[in-house]
Amino acid sequence: MNESGSGQVTAFGRVGFFGPFGTFTQQALQTQADLAAAEQIPFRTVPDILDAVQAGVVDVGFVPIENSIEGMVNFTQDALAFDHDLVIQREVVIDIEHCLVARPGVRLTDISTIYSIPVATAQCHRYLRETLPEADIRAANSTADAAKTVAESDATNIAALAPRVAADLFGLDVVAADVADHAGNQTRFLLVARDGVPAPTGHDKTALVIYQRADEPGSLISILQEFAARRINLSNLFSRPTKDGGLGDYCFIVYADAHVSDELLADTMRSLHAKQGRVKFLGSYPAVGEHADVARADAGGRWDVADAWLAAIRAQIN
Repeated sequence: MNESGSGQVTAFGRVGFFGPFGTFTQQALQTQADLAAAEQIPFRTVPDILDAVQAGVVDVGFVPIENSIEGMVNFTQDALAFDHDLVIQREVVIDIEHCLVARPGVRLTDISTIYSIPVATAQCHRYLRETLPEADIRAANSTADAAKTVAESDATNIAALAPRVAADLFGLDVVAADVADHAGNQTRFLLVARDGVPAPTGHDKTALVIYQRADEPGSLISILQEFAARRINLSNLFSRPTKDGGLGDYCFIVYADAHVSDELLADTMRSLHAKQGRVKFLGSYPAVGEHADVARADAGGRWDVADAWLAAIRAQIN
């Protein structure tokens, strides 16, 4: 089970998630005790979820943000960066196991048609090409919808690429398990709310959107130097079009291994705001997994010493 880094359980009345029921998103949601106990409301799109959170229709929203094979989920990242003022509360990471599921009694050799979403079939392309080279691949709205289509059909030659939770939900058998082409496939999800910053745990991330004051040589380096000078590691950095400018008008989205309560990161954010003019705070939240914080702790200790040294000098001012 993957849990939030805080180890805290907070009661939520309603949680909106990227549905329908039986998707990997719901499977990830079920790993969180507080979310599993809440009323779960599926939405068709990520913007619909974020709109519902902002409007107070649901307490929190649960959305996919990154896949270890496909990379960032840009429509989620862009919605958080440009279209909504919400705060990330935690991240959840689960292993993605694609299964070939079918009605009870259907064998692998019976299958001639497979339903799923293009992302899933792409991640299982080699397996499908080698095991079922003649199978007809048909697109579905979601992996859960693919499983539902199979469950509601009387055909004995069809299957779906879907998670185990979808097979359980629709009474299907797993004909072949873990059929993805690459091992270690994982997806990261984010829990977002209207406001509130989780308390620091010592193992946190902070997400920022940093706009360039001017598109000029060295602008990215000047941003990175602020983090490097304070020995703050960036777990992710990428550029996105600002949406309100022309070609070449980009901002940078960074995920830093620190919490906004850390003085080193706070100083970095102050400097970036002064230099760049516009920085959007997306949240500080518990990070998943084990991580070495030795470099940041060492830098923090040296910062305290330097701060005390400077305070002593300032104390001499008449």
